Formats: sequence, structure tokens, C-alpha cells
Amino acid sequence: MNLRSSSHSWSALRGYPLRAFLICLIGLSFANMDQALFGYAVPAIRQEFGLSIQTVGWIFSISFGVAGLLIAWFGVLTDRVGRKVMMQLSNLISSIFVTLHAIAPNVVILTVLRTLGFAAGGLQTPVAGTIVVEEAPARFRGLLSGILQTGYPIGWFLASLMAAPILKRYGWRPMFLIGLVSIPYMLVVWKYLRETERFLRQRSELAEGLGCGSSGSHARREPAKIRHLFAPDLIRRTIVLFLGEFLHVAAYGGSAFFFPTYLVEERGFSLEMATRLVGAAYGIGAVGYVISSFVGEFLLTRRNTIVIWSWAGTLLFLLLVWGTSSMASIIVVFGLTTMFFYGTTAAKFTFLAEHFPTRVRATGVAFSGSLAVNLGLALGPLVVSYAIGTYGWNWAFTTVVAIPLFLSGLVFLTLKPIPSGVEVEEIAT
Repeated sequence: MNLRSSSHSWSALRGYPLRAFLICLIGLSFANMDQALFGYAVPAIRQEFGLSIQTVGWIFSISFGVAGLLIAWFGVLTDRVGRKVMMQLSNLISSIFVTLHAIAPNVVILTVLRTLGFAAGGLQTPVAGTIVVEEAPARFRGLLSGILQTGYPIGWFLASLMAAPILKRYGWRPMFLIGLVSIPYMLVVWKYLRETERFLRQRSELAEGLGCGSSGSHARREPAKIRHLFAPDLIRRTIVLFLGEFLHVAAYGGSAFFFPTYLVEERGFSLEMATRLVGAAYGIGAVGYVISSFVGEFLLTRRNTIVIWSWAGTLLFLLLVWGTSSMASIIVVFGLTTMFFYGTTAAKFTFLAEHFPTRVRATGVAFSGSLAVNLGLALGPLVVSYAIGTYGWNWAFTTVVAIPLFLSGLVFLTLKPIPSGVEVEEIAT
């Protein structure tokens, strides 16, 4: 594609669209920074409370499962009350619950705090993503919303920079005070972010009792509900997107949160070194998010990018598990794995969000996206934890991570590719 022929569109990014994107990117990075702290703390938490790897798997499973249901409901609420206010509440509530990890007296309280903190922080993904999809110029929607997903590796990288020295000197509890860093950011969101015009227009039409299609169906005249996603015009895309997302994130959840523990217990690294190594790999991997966004927007369709990135990530992950030994090889291959395996999210989120109309976009993203994500995160670590006890780390990763990741690519392949530069209203209908 000749980018120069559409160079006039770059001017559309100036001003508020770019500002909204940056606000959402920083907010999403802070949210993921807060959530990454728990993954880095797992080895130390296991030692203090005497937890088995299976118990840790149950903590992840319970917290992600309950959080997923809460986020799905929050998504419906976002389509009713607005994107901006939910982003502010997500930022504030998540930071409070993450910080309270520092004084958790036992595993039960720690699990409750983890669940509530992740539910609040996890809302940042569908809310920030919906804002960027609705504010970005159509020609660059995939690029911006894809690059937005770098908030995930950026958050893990930032957390590693702050967590490693604190873990080494003070232990895991003071590390969670890092959660306080993101609270002042709520003021930035309040002052510089505005509600999206598409949401305001949809709310106005709803208030006036106007339909948004020729049928004027009741579902299109009432507030967003999850059951609307299963209407005849949306049910197939809702189910296929949910399944593809679930398989991909089950694979992710079975690996990412256990990697610091894997490097300590299986590869023999110190906790500080494992934290820094994982953080460095995520820093490298952030490049993959940008590349997949660019490829999905300008070179291939997003669907084809998702499939290629998923299958390349599968091969690289197997190489990481079975073919690396030195620290240098682990950093390089882990970084490349992150670029493709996790970088798939950059194209995947946009592909998912643009399948739903404005009236249920946050609901659709929360259900087929965040609920599928959290159920995948609930199942992946739990299954891996038991597979580790039975087959060992490497075979557990191969069967519970590599196979679902490959299958997710097959599922997304069943959907039709969507050309870039099309307005979301045209895609949804």
C-alpha cells in the first residue's frame, strides 16, 4: 500500500485524537504496571506463606475468573454511563486494592485483594481501547489501537525497574506501594480526556427513542445488555471472537505469570535476576506490538496478521522452552516470543472492537474480549500448575501453552478479513 497517497490523513491525528491516545496509553501502562507486581512477587509470596505451585494456580484462577465476570458487567456499565468516568474509577479503585496487597495478613485476603484489584485494573483495557477506536481516524484506527496494547509490556517493564531493587532490599510487601504512583493520574484523565462523540451521539439517540437501523428493533432502542450480543446479526462474531481470545489468553496465562517462578526454580536464576530478565524481554517485545499494528493496518489484514503472529509465537515459544540455556539466548528468544505471542494482541484488539456497533462496543469488548481474557487467565495458570507437578515445566508449557496458542490462530482464520480505513459504522452493519 502506498502510504504517501494517504499522507493527508496524518494531519487528522493531530490535536485531540493523538492526545486521547496518549492519555489512554499511559493509563493502560499504569494499570498493567500495577498488575505485573503480583507476578514478580509470586516466588517470595510462595516462600512466606508456604504455598504449593498448585495453590498459586488456584489464586490466579479464582481472581481472574471472578474478575472476568465483574469486568463484563463493567463493560455494560461503560456503554451506559460513559467511557471517561469508568476509566477514572478503574484507575483509582485498582490502585487502592493493589497497594493494600502490602498489608495482606493471609492468603485469603491476598486473593480477595488480587481479585478486586485486577477487576478494576482490567477494565482499563476495554475502556481505553474503546476510546481509541472511537476517536482515531478510520485510516489509522488499527495502528493507534494496536500500539495502545504496548501498555501491557510497558507496564511489566516499568514494574520490573521499580520492583527488582525493592524486592532485593525490602521484600515483596513494600513493592506493592508502587500502586500509589498511578493514583494522581486520575486528575490528568479528568482534565484532559473528554467523552467520545460517538458515545454522546448514541446516548442522545437512545434518549430520544431513535433506532439506528431500518428495523428499529427494541434491542437498538434500549440500554446495552449482554444479551444483545447474541442477536442474530452479532451472535456468530461474538462466539468466534470469544473462543479465539479465550484460547490465546489461556496460553498466555499459562506462561506469563509463571515465568519469574520458572526462571528461579527451573533455570536457577535469582529472584532479582529473573525479574530483570522478564522485564527486559517485555521491553524488547513491545516492538512486536508496534510491528503487528503496522502490518495489520498497512500491509496485511488484521485477521491474517493475528494468524501469522500466533503461529510464529507458537514456534518461538517452543524454541524458548526447549532450545535455550544461556541468559543471552533466553533474553533474545523470550523477546522475540513476546513480539509475536503477546504482540498478537495489538492486531487482535482492534479486530475485535471493530466488529461491534457503538451501542454495544464496550459491552462486546468486555464480553468477547475481557471476559474471555479473564476466563483464559483463570484456566491457563491452574491447568499449568497441575501439569507442572505431573510432567514438569517444559512439557506443561508445551501442552497447555503451545497447543492452545496454535488453535487460536485457526479460530480467527474462520472470520472474514476486514479492510483497513473503513469506518466502524460500516463494519458493524
